[in-house]
Parts: sequence; C-alpha cells; structure tokens
Amino acid sequence: MLKEAPAVADGRASDEYGRRLERAAELRAFGTPRGAGAEDEETREKRRKIDSAARADYLVRDAMARGQFDNLKYAGKPIPGLGERYDPDWWIKGLIQRENLTGIGPEAILLRKDDAELDDLLDTLYTEKQVRETVEDFNARVIDARRQLLGGPPVVTKTRDVDGEAARWQERRAARAAAVPADPEPEPRRPWWRRLWGGTG
Repeated sequence: MLKEAPAVADGRASDEYGRRLERAAELRAFGTPRGAGAEDEETREKRRKIDSAARADYLVRDAMARGQFDNLKYAGKPIPGLGERYDPDWWIKGLIQRENLTGIGPEAILLRKDDAELDDLLDTLYTEKQVRETVEDFNARVIDARRQLLGGPPVVTKTRDVDGEAARWQERRAARAAAVPADPEPEPRRPWWRRLWGGTG
C-alpha cells in the first residue's frame, strides 16, 4: 500500500495541473483580472461557452513556452512525402518502411518493389538461363496477381519481355567487362640469392 501512494499522489497532481491549465486558458481568453473573487453567474456562463479551439490554442502555446516542441524529429527538415502526388497505398508503404518489413504486404506493392529492383537482381546472375528463368518467374507472379484472387490494390506492374531482358543483361555485362581496366603485367621477381646479396639483373 505504501508503494502505491506516490503514484496516486502523482495522478492527483497531474489532474490538478490539467484543471489549472484549463482555468488559466479560460481566464486568459476572457480577460478576467487576476485576484478576481468567487465567480458569478456570468463567468460560469462564459466558461460554458468557451470553445475547445481556444483551449487547445492555449495548451499548444503553453507547451511551446515550456519547450515540449523542441528537438522534434523533422524540426527544420522537409516532411517526407509532403507535396508529392497522392498515393492510396501511403499507409502500408509507410508501415513497411518504418518496420523494415520484407516479403509481406499486398502483392501489387511487392511487385512494384521487385520490378524496380529486377535489373539489379539480374546483374547478379551468371548465366542467360538463370536470367530467363528469373524473368519468367516474375511474369508469372504479375499475371497471377492480376487475377485479384486475394484482393488488394490494383496491379499496375507490367510483364517483362524475356528475350529483351536477356539481351539487355548481355549488354550490361559487356559494358561492365569493358569498363574494367586490364591488369598490368607483374614485374618478374628476382631470384632469392640476388635479393639476399643485393645483386642486380
């Protein structure tokens, strides 16, 4: 019982603080002078009529004065996604990004993500057969998702041309091979006895 007393007292203190803030908001909104006596009928009527917007405005200003809005996450930075065109799937995308979830979510969104990363995935493969199988598997997922058997947002991802993707993979691979500089010829090592005695030639 003794351990619970501070928590109860703290709860009462926060209730009292909240009541004081509301009273201060009302007094400030209606210009009641400090040290006014017991409230009369007119003051009670004003208290009943005070709108929640004035109360909220006071509470926000008071919180700002106490510094509760200092060091917020996006203070001085642009809010992500503000001003972009409306995306109906913003909430699920935000959840997946915040929680770093992979492999779950509506198939339409997963396919958009996989479509954006498909070229990078193909570049990690070693043979044209692997590339063709990966693209065919991706196309099968797109066609299956278009049937909307599980519901969810509409599928806007397009299928890929298997032959075209294989040709593009070959081109990217050839470009990477051409960009790699040839290794210079290593200098022939001198025999150990010449290194030991400092001989030349």
